[in-house]
Amino acid sequence: MEDYAYILDYLAQGLPGGFKREPLCYALGESEFKIFELVPIEKAIINIGERVYIGKDADKRDKISHVKRRVRYDELTHAAQAEMEYIILDIVRDNEERFVRFFSEAQSISTKKHMLEELPGLGKKTMWAVVEERKKGPFKDFNDLVTRVPSVKHPDKLVAKRIESELSDPGQKYRLFVSR
Repeated sequence: MEDYAYILDYLAQGLPGGFKREPLCYALGESEFKIFELVPIEKAIINIGERVYIGKDADKRDKISHVKRRVRYDELTHAAQAEMEYIILDIVRDNEERFVRFFSEAQSISTKKHMLEELPGLGKKTMWAVVEERKKGPFKDFNDLVTRVPSVKHPDKLVAKRIESELSDPGQKYRLFVSR
């Protein structure tokens, strides 16, 4: 269950050509990376990239009235799709501990595939370097990972690219970060 989401796009006049034109927002959930169509509270000031509460406690909702529905990546506006990569990178950096833990705990998916190999730009040699290095102890942060495994240049960007890939291509066989 998502409690917070980041605004990807705000349509003050609603969707063009709609029968009932109400303001709406597209947003990306913070923990499970679900994409939502949200209805803002009347007169609320909504900013792109803003973190808003969408959880069950109505008293905490200061900007969003309710979640209208979940949407797919291809249903987003072009502006929301363009904003997505920056929002995802911010979420990854704000939750660094969670994603560093992924590098420390990732397992094999099958006899021939490892979770780390699913990250774009991370091949078998680098995967094995990460696996060998984490035997010495878990990684403390992204900087520790980069220092101990120099072939991993920007782990935050690798994770963000994978999340965006999972969102934009629903037919992917393995999902590492995005819930179904």
